[in-house]
Amino acid sequence: MAYYDEKEQKVRIEKVKEILESKNLDFGFVYYDEFNLANGWYLTAWCPQFESGAVLVPRRGKPMILGGPESEPFAKQDSAIKETRNLPAFMVPGEEYPNATIINFKNLFNEISKGKKIKRVGMVGTDQMPVSIYRQIDDNFKGVELVDITKEFLKLRHIKSKWEIEQIRKAFKLADSSYKAMVKEVKPAVREYEVAAAGEMAARKLGANDFAFKIIVGSGKRSNAVVPTAMDKVMESGEMVMLGISPRWKGYSGVFGDTLPVSGKFTTEQEECIKHLKEVMRLTKEQLKPGKIGKEIDAPGRAYFKKIGYLKYLVCPFAHTIGIMEAEEPFFGPKSTDIVKPGMTVSVDISFFGHPEFNGLRIETGYEITENGAVPLSEEMDKRLLGGK
Repeated sequence: MAYYDEKEQKVRIEKVKEILESKNLDFGFVYYDEFNLANGWYLTAWCPQFESGAVLVPRRGKPMILGGPESEPFAKQDSAIKETRNLPAFMVPGEEYPNATIINFKNLFNEISKGKKIKRVGMVGTDQMPVSIYRQIDDNFKGVELVDITKEFLKLRHIKSKWEIEQIRKAFKLADSSYKAMVKEVKPAVREYEVAAAGEMAARKLGANDFAFKIIVGSGKRSNAVVPTAMDKVMESGEMVMLGISPRWKGYSGVFGDTLPVSGKFTTEQEECIKHLKEVMRLTKEQLKPGKIGKEIDAPGRAYFKKIGYLKYLVCPFAHTIGIMEAEEPFFGPKSTDIVKPGMTVSVDISFFGHPEFNGLRIETGYEITENGAVPLSEEMDKRLLGGK
């Protein structure tokens, strides 16, 4: 089963070509790897293993994947872009591939330029490249003006298409199933990794192709780690445990975040603390209206945290968009002037860390922005965290 829609991918390539045309660029060079996969995935619905790579989009002509011999057959089977070229810059250092066709950048330039001199190249993701790859590219692009178009490229991902929102909603369904499976495992004497395993299995069985972050299970003081991955710690009665998972469906992320009592029942003080987080979530959700800017979204929750004495434990702002990555720009923090627009998908993520009594806590769910405001991407989590308001 392919993770892409052909019409969707063609539209994206054409949008990149519009950027190239507007800036008089000969081609676009979009870097990606397993850790920084989003820009490449947006154009290919695919990511290499072991090797890094780039999507080359010429101003005229068909795009191609630049990579290495190990990923080439994988790309031809699963990627939306089937045309591939192997270059040393993206290969496993020191590995030999005697039966592979390997070219250099001079060969590539001659092929795509059709005899014309390449003058200007639009670069996406240069700040994410390892130094070794950047040096090879810089050496081979001598005499070519490199123009950073990362900002323009990322804006293509801000507003989600109907197809993208459908995939994100399905990913949130996977997160709902993971949540139910994980809750069943939360009890004294159970190890954190057992809870994580239940959540991962639930999502995988329903078709999750990946996870946007490693599964969060942090009990007791381990929840102060902000994003603690599950370990072999045994959960104890009286503790709270912070949970989070972000399964991907066709490359698009869903998410939930919640904090539960290990014993099955909050203490009075713990319950009061959770109520405060839910109030900040309610205040933040109310601000998710077209035309609002980031700092307006952030302000009510921040003021509430200050009033109750939690502000000094705040690490992360309360809202960010969600798509291929679980957290991607725009981020709606206290200095943000980014505008909320219909078609955005936004995650409301309320947390604090380092509290002397409660340690770290997190609650999180997501919303589609419509002309009329925020619509839950998970009705189940919206109801659990906010009573469906």
